[in-house]
Amino acid sequence: MGDEDPWPWKPDEDLTLPLAKSCRVIDFETSDIVGGVVGDTWMVTVSGMKPYTNMTVRLVPLVYAKQPEYWGIEVVGCLYGIGSPAYTPYLESLKLDDIRGTKGVVIIGASNSEKQDVPPKSGSP
Repeated sequence: MGDEDPWPWKPDEDLTLPLAKSCRVIDFETSDIVGGVVGDTWMVTVSGMKPYTNMTVRLVPLVYAKQPEYWGIEVVGCLYGIGSPAYTPYLESLKLDDIRGTKGVVIIGASNSEKQDVPPKSGSP
């Protein structure tokens, strides 16, 4: 029992798994870093136009073995069931408490990306 791997996910092995067909990285128009209500907390807000009214948009942080300079966050749209095609505005936010790089974040869309600097946590070198 003590020899079990506490982290069963193996990224290198999972690269051969099929890609999801219901979700895709989508475009965004703007991204902003906003200070939270409590000191030393930050959020990123991203807005744009989604191609389906019933598409769910999420900001999905990438996984890293160590903290990068800019932590990647993908703008992902998922469509479930029958799509209702019509461009519709979206606005999504994500707290950056545990997912900021040493300098900030990079928002990754389908055709563009944007680096945003985030102030370092208090007490950080």
